[in-house]
This record gives sequence, C-alpha cells and structure tokens, in this order.
Amino acid sequence: MDPTGGCPHAANAALLTRGAVAPVVLPGEVPAMAVLGHEALREFLGHPDVAKGAEHFTALREGLIPDGWPLKTFATVRGMTTADGADHRRLRSLVSKVFTARRVEALRPGIERLTEELLDGLADAAGTDAGRDGAVDLRARFALPLPMSVISELLGVDAEFRDRLHVLSTQLVSTDIGPEEAMAANREMVAVLGAVVASRRARPGDDLTSALIAVRAEDGTAADHGADTDVDADAGASTGTPTSGDRSVGADRSNGSDRSNGADRSDRSDRLSESELIGTLLLMIIAGHETTLNLITNAVRALCAHRDQLELLLEGRADWADAVEETLRWDSPVSYFPFRYPTRDLTVDGTLIPRGTPVLAGYSAAGRDPSAHGPDAGRFDLARRPSSAMTRHLSLGHGVHYCLGAPLARMETTIALRQLFTRFPGLKVAVTEEELPRQRSFVGNGVRELPVVLE
Repeated sequence: MDPTGGCPHAANAALLTRGAVAPVVLPGEVPAMAVLGHEALREFLGHPDVAKGAEHFTALREGLIPDGWPLKTFATVRGMTTADGADHRRLRSLVSKVFTARRVEALRPGIERLTEELLDGLADAAGTDAGRDGAVDLRARFALPLPMSVISELLGVDAEFRDRLHVLSTQLVSTDIGPEEAMAANREMVAVLGAVVASRRARPGDDLTSALIAVRAEDGTAADHGADTDVDADAGASTGTPTSGDRSVGADRSNGSDRSNGADRSDRSDRLSESELIGTLLLMIIAGHETTLNLITNAVRALCAHRDQLELLLEGRADWADAVEETLRWDSPVSYFPFRYPTRDLTVDGTLIPRGTPVLAGYSAAGRDPSAHGPDAGRFDLARRPSSAMTRHLSLGHGVHYCLGAPLARMETTIALRQLFTRFPGLKVAVTEEELPRQRSFVGNGVRELPVVLE
C-alpha cells in the first residue's frame, strides 16, 4: 500500500482484474490482505468468523507491531469499531440514542441554517480573500466546518477545541506519518479529549459526552478524571490503549470473551471505562466529520466534472439524494478501512486469509467493481439503480458494524449540495483533477484543498 495515498481508482482497477481478494503490505512491512470485490467484501463484512477486536491481530499480540506504527490506533482504540459481541452491542447502544431517526431529522433546520451561513461566508471570501484566479477553498470554508460543527454540537465539544481536533484527526488517519509524530498526535488527542470531558463534567449539557459521563458516574467510576489506568497518554502510539505488552490488549477478550480492561462486564452492561469514553469520542469525532468532509468534496468534484449530471439536478430531473448515493459508490470517502481479523483460516472468493491477518475493507474498489455494478461501473451516473439489495454500494459498511451516523451524513451532504449549487449553479473547480493535493493516506479518499470559482 502506498502510504502517501493518492487517487486509488487506477490501482483498484488493476487489482480487481487479478481477483476480489489481494495480499498487501502495510507500512513497516506488515503483511495484510485487502478485500476489493463487492460480493467478496459483502460476505467478509458479515461473516460470523470475522472479528474487530485487537486481541485477534496476531502480529500485535506477539509484540511485532511497534509503537508509532501509523495504523496502530485503528487497531487498539477502545470503541465500537474495535469491539465484538456483547461489548459492541453495549457500546453501540450507548451511542445510538443520538442517531435515532427522530433526533437526526430534528437537526435538519439547524443544518440548513448553518449551511446558508457558511455559503454567505464563502461568497464574502470570494470577494475579499480569493486567490489570484478568483478561487476560494471550498473544503476549508464549507465542506469542513459544516460536519465538524454538527458533530461537535452533538458531542458537546466547545468551539475552542474544534480546530485542533480536526488537525489531530487528520494526523491519525494519515498513513505516511512518522513514529514520533504519530505518538505525539495520539498523546495530544488524549489530552484534548480529556479537556473536552472535563469541560462537560463541569458544565453538563444535552449532548452525548455529558450522557456518557453520566453513565460512568452511575457506576461511581467518574469522580476522578484520569484515575483510570487504561488511559495512558504516555503509553505510545495507541489512543486510550496501552502498548501491546499491556494487559488491555491481550488475553482478557480473547476467544470471544466479553471481558475487557481486565474486568468482567456481565454485571454492568451499560457502563463504560474511561478508555472507552475517550475512544468513543475519538471515533465519533473522526467518523463524524472526516468522512462527510470527503463525501461533500468528492461529490462537488464529481458534479463539476459531469455537468450533464449536474444539469439533471438543477432542472429537477434527478434528486440530490441520488447524487449522494452515486458519489458514495463512485468515489467512496473511505478507500481502505482497517481492520478486521478472521478468527480462523478463512477462504473468501477462493483466496485463503489466514487466522489473525489484518484485513482492509476496500470500499473504493468495491464501488467500481464491474461484476456488481456492470461494465460501466466507472461512469458517474445519477440514474443508476442497483439491480438488488445485494448490489447496493457498501461505502457505509454492512452488517453489525454498519455506520451508525449514515442518516446524518446523508442529510448533511444532501443539504450541502442542494444549497451550494442552487446558489452557485456555475461553480467550477479552479484547477485540474491532477493538480488537487490528495490526502496522504490510503484510508481516507479525498483532497486537502478544493479551490473553486463561484459563478
């Protein structure tokens, strides 16, 4: 895998011609596998013998993954994306109350107002701060602050923390970051999220962080922030998780057990540890804005490059929600998401994946798999309809780990695109696609800048 990222589609197409599952080498010469084909990925994501817990990662368990490894946080952070069985259900149930259909729909008026305010700012910038060619950075001024503001309000993150959390999030999803920088970013992320928690403990509100703190307080474990030894900002590269030699990434949860942090949770299924609180906030911050940011910018680029499809939207002959779904398929905001691990030797589409191998979910490849989406899978087409539920895109996941924030991401992006192009129907990207600086990661699929001219 190229740690500097770049546009994934040419490499994906080449790999798909060789098979739906491919052996890959991760940074640090760590052997892994990637599942690329749509049907193979759908099977793998829902397979009962595939786990998310780091105790199933053989190389990590054997101490072969060093501190500072750029992907270590994805494996070891405590939260829904690294939990299985009862632990996963417990953590997901605590967070899911924020993402009920009613609560997400109640956010619509506020998101519409915020979108309009950001567009006002974008127009002002075009008149005062535009570059030499009259271009403004749509990513920095619109696509980023929209989801970051929304998820921060849901979590109760004060404005003073938001910019820094975005910078740290970008570092944590980077795959070409050096060990010292990775460890420093993790330590600072723990510290900033600790400050967020302290702020909400001092001033509880109607937000998820306050609610999660209250859950801990009911168990008598939240009185002294920082006392929980599972959160060790100096432990190394993992956020909220000690190094691989520590008890918390070891046998406590092995063999399908629902034990974690060295304690049996069977008598307090609605509780969470301090490391899980910090880990949950970290995952919500990253997933709640980085992916939606990429989705908005990828959709804008796609529509600007396919003016005939944009005209269908502007003339009312296609729905803005169709643009969101086709972007999710055609240019997924996540390229390769780490990690899942077979709990036994597993054969997927004729390829053996050994037990304990870290596996990447190849969302961007599956979205353009011709075997699922037809010979024109590489074409951006708003009229495209999946032939069955089996061929719907997988960019928001599948199975028990399906993206909890999917309805919110869809709503934010639909509102953003509709209001943006209704107000600026002649908007154009100011540079060629090749000139856009890509994210330095093979996890996220997006650009670091999006200069546009408002017409």
